[in-house]
Amino acid sequence: MLIDEAIFRLLLRTIQKEGWLELPATGNSMFPYIQKGDKCRFVPCDPSALNKGDVVLFLSSSNQLIAHRFVKRTESQHIHNKFVFKGDTNLGFDQPVENCRLIGKLTYVKKKHVTFTSDDVMARIWAYLILAFPIISSFLRRYLNGKTNNNLKIDGVS
Repeated sequence: MLIDEAIFRLLLRTIQKEGWLELPATGNSMFPYIQKGDKCRFVPCDPSALNKGDVVLFLSSSNQLIAHRFVKRTESQHIHNKFVFKGDTNLGFDQPVENCRLIGKLTYVKKKHVTFTSDDVMARIWAYLILAFPIISSFLRRYLNGKTNNNLKIDGVS
């Protein structure tokens, strides 16, 4: 989802004023943890308090609104402190993000009939597995690509 500067500022003001922001998921880069249509709630976050595996909502350098998993901070005397993120089904990392482009940290995912908090044991185990074993991302990507190809064949769309 492309976001202009005015909408980005509105999102920042809203999350600061209300204490949370709830948005529907639109992509599949965090599959199966977050799926299209799931409601995701974010709260303001202190960038210095982020833990590896936290899911953070941010505005990318291409002005896309993205919620991906925090991997690490870049630290260099020539580069300002930036944050590196990765989608669970993505094979590579996102471009590093400055802290001024961070919006909030995920607190829960509401699926059709179930709500998962980001502190649930299963959520923390999934975060550990997806970051410790990158091969999982490859399997997930392959699964999603196969699912898309099968849907195209079934629907008769070329």
